[in-house]
Amino acid sequence: MKLLRSLSISWPILLKHLVIIFSSFLILILFFFYLYLPSITNHGETITVPDLEGMPMEELDDFLVKRKLRYEVSDSSYSAKYSPLTVLLQFPKAGSKVKENRKIYLTVNSFIPPATKMPDLIDRSLRNAELELSSYELNRGRIILKPSPFENAVLEQRYSGESIDPGTKIPKGSVIDLVVGDGYGTRRFELPSFLGLPIDEVVISIKGMDLRVGSVINEGGSDLEEGFVYKQIPIEGKIVKVGEAVDLWIVPSDSLLQIKLEADTLNIENSDDR
Repeated sequence: MKLLRSLSISWPILLKHLVIIFSSFLILILFFFYLYLPSITNHGETITVPDLEGMPMEELDDFLVKRKLRYEVSDSSYSAKYSPLTVLLQFPKAGSKVKENRKIYLTVNSFIPPATKMPDLIDRSLRNAELELSSYELNRGRIILKPSPFENAVLEQRYSGESIDPGTKIPKGSVIDLVVGDGYGTRRFELPSFLGLPIDEVVISIKGMDLRVGSVINEGGSDLEEGFVYKQIPIEGKIVKVGEAVDLWIVPSDSLLQIKLEADTLNIENSDDR
């Protein structure tokens, strides 16, 4: 009986002590996580990551130390846009919010550019050649015009002043000069007569001579460029140069016959007058 009475009296006291111990422990936890830990980790305080792209390596130390940040070079790549040993990429990105002393991982531009193969640009158009050079991370240099009937067609590709073969390995970012046709050429010859011939045959003949078809004027009033040539400029026997244009006047076949009859009549009258 005495033992039971003693337990009944001590149980509330024990419970009271347990509550005090638990409360104290809870207070310590709250103090650690909400007061002590934030004070030593700068909880809630962040730094905005600066933009490091294009910055030389020698400037990074002072720049980041002042902002309480660190860096580590994690990779290297190459871009002709930047000088060697400058920052190309960074992580975290510029504008990100980080803690003090956070490490920024960097990709820097290689000191020695990697090699690439010289593409084959011969016989391509100038525009197409420029796009191809860009895809190989090469730069287009001078455009050198050379007499040729093929305007803006690449005739030769040069590196450091010398002709370079397709497939040759050169550093990325190299400058390639292009020799292209001027569309005229230097060959000269007498222009034949196209009078009385069908326009489709004349067009083929003109292009085969490395000349250009200029204006085609239909004297018959039709919108269709069909008929026979009865006038040309330059005229027959004129000295022309490769790439020049030939203007043509055409008429339907019946009109051409009428023109021939009038010309024959005029020749006969001239003979009689003599």
